[in-house]
Amino acid sequence: MRFTFKKEEKLKSKKLIELLFKDGESISKYPLRIIYLKVEHSSNYLIQATFSAPKKKFKKAVDRNRIKRLMREAYRKNKHLLYDAIEDKHIIMFTFTDENEHKYVEIEEKMIVLLKKLIDKTKL
Repeated sequence: MRFTFKKEEKLKSKKLIELLFKDGESISKYPLRIIYLKVEHSSNYLIQATFSAPKKKFKKAVDRNRIKRLMREAYRKNKHLLYDAIEDKHIIMFTFTDENEHKYVEIEEKMIVLLKKLIDKTKL
């Protein structure tokens, strides 16, 4: 598997995002939270993902964009864990819950823990 995050893997559909907030389940591992939902979508990829950093906690767009970039990178490098374990199509949103920025290494560690938790939950 290539370590890329292509355009088709990005969750952009407003309808799917609204459905995710309405019916999705969540898992948290401070400072990250995953909201996920098993749903059919038009992408050829099993998982469509999006990333969020709250404007309420990070007033400057520069800070929000940096956090989202770090989360995307951590996901991109570790998404193979999900693709190896999941057979059904899912949509996922990663949100940053802390008010302070964290180092990339910390975010990546929490991302791996969350992805493993997600795998365990979806296997049930």
